[in-house]
Amino acid sequence: MQKIDTKNPKWKWLGEVAEYLLIAIAVGAYAVAVNRILVPHAIVSGGLTGICEIIYFSSGMTVPIWLSNLVINSILLIVAVVVVGWKFCIKTIFGVMCMTAWLWLIPIPAVPDMTDPFMGVVVGGLFCGAGLAVIYLNGGSTGGTDIIAMIVNKYKNLPLGRVLLLCDLVIISCAYFLPEVNSIEKVLFGLTYTFMATTAIDVVMNKTRQSVQFFIFSPHYQEIADAIMKEANRGVTLMDGEGGYSHQPTKIVTVLAHRQDRHKIFKIVRDIDPQAFVSQTETSGVFGLGFDSIKKA
Repeated sequence: MQKIDTKNPKWKWLGEVAEYLLIAIAVGAYAVAVNRILVPHAIVSGGLTGICEIIYFSSGMTVPIWLSNLVINSILLIVAVVVVGWKFCIKTIFGVMCMTAWLWLIPIPAVPDMTDPFMGVVVGGLFCGAGLAVIYLNGGSTGGTDIIAMIVNKYKNLPLGRVLLLCDLVIISCAYFLPEVNSIEKVLFGLTYTFMATTAIDVVMNKTRQSVQFFIFSPHYQEIADAIMKEANRGVTLMDGEGGYSHQPTKIVTVLAHRQDRHKIFKIVRDIDPQAFVSQTETSGVFGLGFDSIKKA
């Protein structure tokens, strides 16, 4: 099978288009959770979306969520472009435009699609989290607190996760004072929604980035290394080792591969040396040539 040359401008261009398309679809899933589930139940989420919901309800539903989202994000983006630079904000600008468009296009129903608010926040949180994970994996953003994190991160090495979580708690708690909410139960629903969303983000991102590491001990190390490089198209490192009991020198074949490649590597080792000693461990992320870009870390 012919290997795709990702350095070719044609394939690089197609990869960029695919990333922007995935961001647009994922933002749509996020917007569905907001307009079709959260707003009809008067449940406020965290982040900038939660602030936009508070503006929407406190204005008597006269200021659309998409409008406040566009205005606030535009102000933050201007600051980000000045502070961080234009090239770091391109996909964020695209994400903000998509979010504004989806929030405008997706109607808010008078009657919620899901009558049970608890099931609504669970399903909505999963939709939101999965969508955000896809956006982050493709280098995008929906703006809001992500822009603030981008700006702060340039100057201060702060635990931004905790800071943003605290902001979410404050935003959701403030919703209690809205006439449409005015219920501890709905505040707890908002917190549940945020928990489900962050859990979905972690699951999707970790599963996507999860790779495996092999340590292979065999007297046929060179043959195994050559086969892995040729048939599995993975890089191999040969490390020097020594038997703790025999004190005999040995070579250790070290391989980092995607999860879907592990069965192929096991088959290669089994066909060459069924008596080989193999250790496989899972890694939460591998960055560099052939894997995720270090920039995405």
